[in-house]
Amino acid sequence: MLEILERSYPDATTALRHENPLQLLIATILSAQCTDERVNQTTPALFARYPDAAALAAAPQADLEGMIRSTGFFRNKARAIRECCADIVARYGGDVPRSMEELLTLRGVGRKTANVVLGNAYGIPGIVVDTHVHRLSRRIGLTDESDPVKIEFALMPVVPRERWTAFSHWLILHGRQVCAARKPRCSVCALALHCPRAGVTASQ
Repeated sequence: MLEILERSYPDATTALRHENPLQLLIATILSAQCTDERVNQTTPALFARYPDAAALAAAPQADLEGMIRSTGFFRNKARAIRECCADIVARYGGDVPRSMEELLTLRGVGRKTANVVLGNAYGIPGIVVDTHVHRLSRRIGLTDESDPVKIEFALMPVVPRERWTAFSHWLILHGRQVCAARKPRCSVCALALHCPRAGVTASQ
């Protein structure tokens, strides 16, 4: 199954555009309940005005809200960005930390966001359980867990560690392009022969 996914999505990577770990961290916070495309439209102006953690931590709440309004939940996201960046400045000298344990000490950062940063900014393998990975890992029979953290830990022994980050990208792309939530395109799915189609009641 892993080989099929790798052949299907050989160039899979994060769709969030970024130039450094901080930009990826902020983009990931903004991506909650928002499309990557919308985030990518929002971040260039944001990072041009506030280029580092110190600047973001000191940004006026109202100004930050205005710049990220289109991503939704903008008040909470603006507060999360300011608090997270304040922690980065106070405890890590303005640099995004490189371990799960340290990332989880930042306000507003959970395991999903931490794994995005570790895997894509630092090359440290991590399984990102977003909505697609959550749905597909259950649908293709890799786990019957429903809690994202439990899904992450259930997938760890199933997928070789060096492929954790890539595996996340493969499932995310497969979920977007083929294995939709409501009517998955099972007739054209490369995994069809290996998939129990758990929970699928209608397909294309």
